[in-house]
Amino acid sequence: MAVEGRAGYRMKRRRSMTAIYVLLGILGLALLIIVHESGHLVIARAFGMRVVRFSIGIGPVLWRHQPRGSETVYQIALVPFLAYVQISGLNPYEEIDPEDRSSYANASVVARISTIFAGPLANYLFASVLFFAAVMVAGGVLEPSLEVKVVPDRAAAAGGMRDGDRIVAIDGETLRDWDHMRDIVRDRPNAPIDLTVQRGEEILHLAITPRYDAEQGGGLIGVYSAREERIPMSLSEATIYAVVKPPVVVKATVVSLVELITGRQKPEFMGPVGIAQTTGRAAQSGWDTFFLWLGILSAYFGAFNLFPFPGLDGGRLVFLIYEAVTRRRPDARIEAHVHAVGLIVLLALIAVVTVSDFRRIVTGSPEPDAPASSASARPPASGATAPPSATARP
Repeated sequence: MAVEGRAGYRMKRRRSMTAIYVLLGILGLALLIIVHESGHLVIARAFGMRVVRFSIGIGPVLWRHQPRGSETVYQIALVPFLAYVQISGLNPYEEIDPEDRSSYANASVVARISTIFAGPLANYLFASVLFFAAVMVAGGVLEPSLEVKVVPDRAAAAGGMRDGDRIVAIDGETLRDWDHMRDIVRDRPNAPIDLTVQRGEEILHLAITPRYDAEQGGGLIGVYSAREERIPMSLSEATIYAVVKPPVVVKATVVSLVELITGRQKPEFMGPVGIAQTTGRAAQSGWDTFFLWLGILSAYFGAFNLFPFPGLDGGRLVFLIYEAVTRRRPDARIEAHVHAVGLIVLLALIAVVTVSDFRRIVTGSPEPDAPASSASARPPASGATAPPSATARP
């Protein structure tokens, strides 16, 4: 009975901890949405626009507050995965006074472009804050080690490389990190290279010819990182890391979208439920992984929202840029209809993916492109081949 009691207690504790991490995941996503909408709010106000409502979530209102002397109502609604800022004059079906300088409709095109662009920009900048926090919490970053495992029947194996070898240099050029090695190898397909490797106490030189891989678009030698190692960072190094990391995520986002559109990449979608679950898992791995994953999501949200699709900020910017170039204002109601159709398509996609998320959770299927439980958050390590584990992968 005592054993059963302890087992029951442990099970209840595990369930409560899981619930806490899921809640952290939801709160993490809500934070990114708040940052995004706050960007719109701050810049709209900076240009003198009247912000009517700032809503976290959609659906039935759970809490509402209007500060004394403020024109803005702040509220929290039932569904926390979406949010919006209601700016006076943004809806073309409102009755708009042409003399109302606080209306979005009467603002300059520069003010309107700035207001729409501010949301994605806020996510992008906040990503740097999160990356910096991740490094500070962890005391450094986890990087793929240059100690390798060798894939059988590939170039490295044919050249005599063994598991546990540490790649030190290529053609006499000392390697800084895994990415440096990967880039050199990728740029030299079908060309012999001299790899300096450390094997125990020995330093060896191996002649290996990277094989061209069409999917990777360059040379591969067939190795993956055997483990990760934490690289300490100073305050200045952490700052540089936090600044350069968001562009890496944005580039990966753009490449993924292009490959998805061109059919080079298999569609693997994760909806709000799946993202919240994955964010919860990141929180379970530690605060550094949690902040890092939120940083990746924040930069991704910023980039994705600039995609020129109706209903997204990028779709609105297309109309605004057209107006700025032609000096002709598009019909506001036609534009509203275009965005409404785009929004319906996006919501339908979210609904389908959410159902898929629930089905995956119930059946216990693996999550697509889930983050590693480490702070590396890199694309698949491909100084050659992507590893069979989560090492060095986002």
